Amino acid sequence: MNKPPIIWTNVILFSSTLLAALILVPWYQVTYGFDAFVIIAAVASLFFCGLSITAGYHRLWSHRTYQAHWSVRLFFAIGGAFALQNSALHWSSDHRVHHKFVDINDKDPYSAKRGFWFSHIGWMLRHYNHEQYDDYSNCRDLQRDPIVMWQHKHYLALTLITNIGFALLVGWLSGQMLASFIAVGITRLVLSHHFTFFINSWAHMWGSQPYTDKNTAKDNALLAVFTHGEGYHNFHHIFESDYRNGIKWYHYDPTKWLIKTLSWLGLATNLRKTPQQKIEQAQLAMILKRSTQRLDLRHDAEEMKQKLHAEYEILVTKLNEFYTLKKRLFEVKKRKALKDYDKLQLVKQLKELQQSFEQQRQAWLMLANHT
Repeated sequence: MNKPPIIWTNVILFSSTLLAALILVPWYQVTYGFDAFVIIAAVASLFFCGLSITAGYHRLWSHRTYQAHWSVRLFFAIGGAFALQNSALHWSSDHRVHHKFVDINDKDPYSAKRGFWFSHIGWMLRHYNHEQYDDYSNCRDLQRDPIVMWQHKHYLALTLITNIGFALLVGWLSGQMLASFIAVGITRLVLSHHFTFFINSWAHMWGSQPYTDKNTAKDNALLAVFTHGEGYHNFHHIFESDYRNGIKWYHYDPTKWLIKTLSWLGLATNLRKTPQQKIEQAQLAMILKRSTQRLDLRHDAEEMKQKLHAEYEILVTKLNEFYTLKKRLFEVKKRKALKDYDKLQLVKQLKELQQSFEQQRQAWLMLANHT
């Protein structure tokens, strides 16, 4: 089978910047040493690019998990051009196709089932989907955003201005033009590229699957550190409309923190969150599935499966009852529809249901873990 034509622009860009970073960084550090100001500027630039991709390209434009003020959208549009990962319109279109056809090799633009190299960078080195390259029919909503279309129209100019301009500015301020060119211009670009590329490769190959195993997406806390919180990828692929990726308080997800902070400032609205009930149901369903699979190796498999499923049904019933009452109590408080005494009774009932659910969950988890 003939391979698609090589995209020489991308091949030269990715190989030359990586080679330059590997050679110039150690040489300059040994010969002259990087100034603290240049290092801080490079790290700040890396975060500017990274968060523009994760909070802007990904969670804002690709998945519409929240709405943002025009100033925020402009900030992300400029940072996205600085990151040199194509326009927000093109990036979002590719990403929506990825989610729609995840792991289907001939449809998913960067299917992980075609290997680490392909999903990480190989898919950008040849014209694999040349016939759909300019098809943005899945992003008609984004075509109504004037900032998205402005960036798309002037993407090349914005890329040149940001990538050259920021390096020149830091070089002028620090008096170390060469150091700035190496750190802010080249190294920042290489790291920004590959940290993002890891989400397509690493996040689909190594990690856990606590919510779904219907695709290759994995949760990986270490990857989250390099990708501004995008490492909780298994959660993201089942609940893609959630503005969070790391849902626990201890999950490293600076993108989530940025979006939440913007909402406090009135610059982001309509932050979408998956109901906790759905999240817990997905987790319990995965535990049930894995426990049932392990039971196939036991001589009393059928008897244990029946018991496991029966206890699971009771658990799910109690889970639904708890969240139904919780929702009702919230609505009652919101509308002030009950007297204080009746509200106290509902609160008491809710606590009893929660306790009953927790007891049932603990008992069922013990049963599942012993299968």
